[in-house]
Amino acid sequence: MKKRKKVWSKSSQPYLMLLPTFAIIGIFMLYPIFNTFFLSTQNHVLTNMKDAGFAGVENFKALLKDEIFLKAAGNSLYWTVTNVALQAFFGLIVALLLNMKFKGRGLFRALMFTPWAVGGILVALIWSFMFNESVGVVGDLLMKTGIIDRRMSWFSSGNLSMWALTIANTWRGIPFFAISILSSLQTISLEVYESADVDGANAWQKFWKITLPLIKDTLLLTVLLRTIWTLNVVDIIYGMTKGGPNFSTLTIPVYIMMVFNDTLDAGYASAMAVLMILALLIFSAIYLKVGKYGEEEYY
Repeated sequence: MKKRKKVWSKSSQPYLMLLPTFAIIGIFMLYPIFNTFFLSTQNHVLTNMKDAGFAGVENFKALLKDEIFLKAAGNSLYWTVTNVALQAFFGLIVALLLNMKFKGRGLFRALMFTPWAVGGILVALIWSFMFNESVGVVGDLLMKTGIIDRRMSWFSSGNLSMWALTIANTWRGIPFFAISILSSLQTISLEVYESADVDGANAWQKFWKITLPLIKDTLLLTVLLRTIWTLNVVDIIYGMTKGGPNFSTLTIPVYIMMVFNDTLDAGYASAMAVLMILALLIFSAIYLKVGKYGEEEYY
């Protein structure tokens, strides 16, 4: 009996040690998620709690008739796809360049990763000044290079506003891709490339047949993480345009924040959050399946 007690005690020790971690995860992650799902089915306006109660799918029905929400959903898709595509492309190029041996490589690596350390609100402030119609350096450079003949207002047009936001967010996001891809590139043995040189492979063939397959999982995971983070960006968008002009840069997370701040309708805001969570879960599952994450591929 004592032996069994000792065995049970030893086997339970790892779980007991993990208990505080599970408790923190439950309190700060799982509870808010479950509470959001619960609130999405409720009439829960903080300024009118006397009418609080079960609403079923009424909040979701209202969302489908909400033209601003539908516009925000379209903007969110465009914003996420454009940003992640640009960040992945330039991040890959930067990682390949920084993986080469050249003088001052350490300094260039440090400088390249600096934007990732800058806070979102600070990024919004910096780029708002850079895109300013009167004193912005972007307009000044475009005029000096002859691309435009007069200063332009970046935040008066929907398309220009979205591109201004995209440039700011891409500048901030490139280092994340560069860091992740660079760390993966450094795990590839040089012998693989030497063998390819012996076989007469050119630079493109080595990249397509060796480099890309070997960093595929890192690239897939990085794109997925950045997709989730980009969709959830609030600080840069709100700091630069507040979703304007005419809701042309409004995304779902920004709309959720605005709706809750203006109306204190936790039920309606939670319904939007639930739809976004479900969309991300479905996308993630399909993306990892189609991308064959974890399955090695060689050409």
